[in-house]
Amino acid sequence: MAHHGTLLAPKTPLLLAVETTGLCGSVALVADGCCVGEFSLQTKVTHSRRLLSAIEYLLTQAECDWDVICGIAVSLGPGSFTGIRIGLSTAKGLAMATGKPLVGVSTLDALAGQFAYLDKPLCVVLDARKKEVYAAFYECLGDGSVKRTSDNLVLPPERLAAAIAVPTVMAGDGAVLYRDLFASALADNALLVDGGCCFPRAAAVGKAAWPRFRQQAFLDPALAAPLYIRASDAELHLSSPN
Repeated sequence: MAHHGTLLAPKTPLLLAVETTGLCGSVALVADGCCVGEFSLQTKVTHSRRLLSAIEYLLTQAECDWDVICGIAVSLGPGSFTGIRIGLSTAKGLAMATGKPLVGVSTLDALAGQFAYLDKPLCVVLDARKKEVYAAFYECLGDGSVKRTSDNLVLPPERLAAAIAVPTVMAGDGAVLYRDLFASALADNALLVDGGCCFPRAAAVGKAAWPRFRQQAFLDPALAAPLYIRASDAELHLSSPN
């Protein structure tokens, strides 16, 4: 864990980034181009029990206080409905309490940014349960950034495989879960990333949020909504006829 001030000038603006869409939740402090500190924990306990204490711990260890936090970045999903709600409600509450601007980032975009150094097409694949995956395709631009080249998708893994015709790097927990299917259907066109690299990280959320922060593409904390891609089971139940 880097201490604030050892790598950066004092009072360097930092984004506080929150990622709770998967089993491995994390928080990070991210300057423009540099991660100052990150804390992550894989747990089956809901993130709500640890998120605020993790943020406090990170700020303390980085010797950083709220006056250098210029904004709050949060992963909007897709992912665990419960996890998304916990992360977003916490980020919204902090934004309203501190007056800091709120920036939202797609989980797929943030995870794609972790592989921005690649020279091949990238497909981020997250488990959507119900034998489906969330997915999006990206081009790595060579400057440390990625460009999404598809819509955000939710579809069976077999249909995703059918859409891939060239060697494509596949990353995310959905690529791990359906590894055998993709390897069988795509052979050499499936370049599967090791599972240990496949969870979204708060540092990547912060990195992806900086361009939006510079553009002042802020969310209204009172109105910010998750990026589900599809309705949750609860919403489907409520909207279904009696």
